[in-house]
Amino acid sequence: MNFPPQFLDEIRQRVPVSDVVGRRVPLKRAGRELVGLSPFKKEKTPSFTVNDEKGFYHCFASGEHGDVFTFLMKMEGLSFPEAVERLAGQAGLAMPVQSPQEAERYKRQTTLMDCLAAAAEWYEAQLRSDAGAMARDYVRRRGLRQETVKSFHIGYAPNSRTALKEAMLARRFTEAQLVESGMLIKPEDGGQTYDRFRNRLMFPIRDRQGRVVAFGGRALDADARAKYLNSPETPLFHKGHLLYNLDKARKAAQTSRRVIVVEGYMDVIGLAQGGFPDAVAPLGTALTAEQIAELWRLADEPVLCFDGDSAGIKAAFRAVERVLPILQPGKSLMFAYLPQGEDPDSLVKSEGPRAMQTVLDGARPLSDVVWDMLMESHRTDTPERRSGFEKALFGTINTIRDDGVKASYREAMRQRLRRHFSPQPSGWGKAASRRFTPPPVSMALKNSLVAISGKDAQTIREAVIVMTVINHPALLEQHSELFSELHFHSPHLDKLRSLIIPIFADDSGLESEALGPYLKDRGCEDLLNRLEALAGGRSDTEWFLRRDAALQDVEKAWLHLTHRHLKLQHQEELSDLVSEELSDAELDSLVSRVKAQLEQRDGDEAAIDGYGIASGLRTSD
Repeated sequence: MNFPPQFLDEIRQRVPVSDVVGRRVPLKRAGRELVGLSPFKKEKTPSFTVNDEKGFYHCFASGEHGDVFTFLMKMEGLSFPEAVERLAGQAGLAMPVQSPQEAERYKRQTTLMDCLAAAAEWYEAQLRSDAGAMARDYVRRRGLRQETVKSFHIGYAPNSRTALKEAMLARRFTEAQLVESGMLIKPEDGGQTYDRFRNRLMFPIRDRQGRVVAFGGRALDADARAKYLNSPETPLFHKGHLLYNLDKARKAAQTSRRVIVVEGYMDVIGLAQGGFPDAVAPLGTALTAEQIAELWRLADEPVLCFDGDSAGIKAAFRAVERVLPILQPGKSLMFAYLPQGEDPDSLVKSEGPRAMQTVLDGARPLSDVVWDMLMESHRTDTPERRSGFEKALFGTINTIRDDGVKASYREAMRQRLRRHFSPQPSGWGKAASRRFTPPPVSMALKNSLVAISGKDAQTIREAVIVMTVINHPALLEQHSELFSELHFHSPHLDKLRSLIIPIFADDSGLESEALGPYLKDRGCEDLLNRLEALAGGRSDTEWFLRRDAALQDVEKAWLHLTHRHLKLQHQEELSDLVSEELSDAELDSLVSRVKAQLEQRDGDEAAIDGYGIASGLRTSD
């Protein structure tokens, strides 16, 4: 529906942005603006501003910007018409008068919704009746509690061809309405209509506003031709546009900032009962572009759960192919794989919520799954096969329509190709057990990684960067994004880096003594031993490794080292671009971006003089 601009302006005038934002974000006056902590990104210092005079909010931490309608859409996953209707009610304004055709369509849809709501109530009553004894037994065997059954309005369709039909006709709904709503089947030969759902456990399917628009039915007869049966397409129901449990998950996702995508109704219900109310499921089909867009309204990176078997892997690959063309900046998918033989419902029931949380914590980014998908179907043991793999990889990336996201993927995959196919750094081979002997004090500055470069220093530099963070995790309070931006040639160090970031995100007050045990608990003891062998003996030259060094000095030295690492990283990228088969425009864009990054690193590098003053340490004789 198109809304008159004057009507929207009237809402903006009557409903200040701060009124809507203030219900979610504590705001304080700062001059003409109000400020608070960002609702879009975790932060400790307020960077979120609201300006009622100009009618907008702005988040400096995330870049989010918009008006009162945008905020409601972002925070509650509403469509624009839904946000307008909500705010119009708050403003005391009547919605604009619709055309006769729109009014008639609205009246017709409302009648169908009334019909489906009445059917849902009737199915619930049947589950409680004598006829529903077998269905209740099935529910008990599936471990569903009574409050769960009630919360999801689960019902029962009796094993009768006309039971629902007769009940709805008695409530003055017409046979035509029942057919149009999908509740009755009308034979093509002109025979009598009959109930679509018979002897099935019934799951109401609701739209994002919580209104019943369709049903799913689980067969209780082992010989039924279809285990699950959904309503057909109707004026209210388009299965490729909706998600099961969308209305409840939308509310839960406001708190969790997460949405979990599973396969079926019982998985969603089992997860909700186990403490994961932010789960949804597609309605019998693979995820569509419309459903992915709906998920992105709830969370920037929805987590897709798949079985760990070959079928689950193939389903994940299909999701990859579907999402790549529609990727947007800041929007992606995560992929979590369940243990063999388990689904979300069974895992929560057999091993508890913690087991499911472990699966979610291990979710992998889309870029990893893209790489796996191509590695699965290509051999890379000869130069020709590797070339074929690279061609397929960049061909897949080229399906991304957004130029910025595509360029970022090409850059990330070039780095990954270098790490994967370049010789493994010697420090992680047989010599890993050798400890480095600290050089004489008089040689400390000369041999420091702050001062040297070249391939011989590469592995040690990467190890020192990681070990400094392990010894001084407080660095991540201000520099977690910088640490996330780094890419290491050593896959082992890169793995440690990728593990440290979520650990810190879960516990930002982590002490240095605790980070090591956290990593060991996650199976990284061998990696930590190798890291100690590489970097542990360098505390004289790289004095900032020492735990008793003052944080302000550690920060200064570590920033220099990381920016130097990034500078070398960007130089590699720049040289690699020359060999890429790119259009002139794309090459110019990428070269300009990398050159800009290099110029930034030039400004970021610190002077060596003055390091260690606060720590009382000396870097030379």
